[in-house]
Amino acid sequence: MHEVTFERYEGHEASAQLDAFLPAYEEVYIEPPYCEGPRDVAEFIDRYQLQAKRPGMRLVLAREGDEVIGFTFGYFLPADTRWWSNLKEPLPADYTREDGTRTYVIIELAVRKEWRRRSVAARLHAALIGGLSAERVTLTMRREATAAPAQSAYRAWGYRKVGVSHPWEEAPLYDAMVLRLPAAP
Repeated sequence: MHEVTFERYEGHEASAQLDAFLPAYEEVYIEPPYCEGPRDVAEFIDRYQLQAKRPGMRLVLAREGDEVIGFTFGYFLPADTRWWSNLKEPLPADYTREDGTRTYVIIELAVRKEWRRRSVAARLHAALIGGLSAERVTLTMRREATAAPAQSAYRAWGYRKVGVSHPWEEAPLYDAMVLRLPAAP
């Protein structure tokens, strides 16, 4: 067993790391409730290539030795985001107004099964949002019972549900969560 280390990549550096964490992505997302197959993985690769170009893009990899055991990434929501328009019940306009720096969105946070319940996810999360100048962080999480450990972790980290998101027609429902960050000095 090696010590778990965390590496943060920003901007262009993040796009170059896809091959490093893709095996961990495939392993985590083949499990329920996701049950992703090759087509889903191909779509993820295409999305990641676009997301890696977003302002504020950060990727954090957790490694044990050379092996990636977990990852997380996100970026700032742009002023023209449709993130909040996916909610089943609209929120007030002043809440959903974005300026490109107000809200940081976590797109993925995943840990391979063997390393779960060892604080790897909490440390990934802290490394991702550490030093952000955003007012808040948002994410969506699955609502199925199989996602209960993630649901519990997000609540323990201070996230609060602000609505139910339905991001595309065939998508399941997700809880939209928000974490208020301390005001920057």
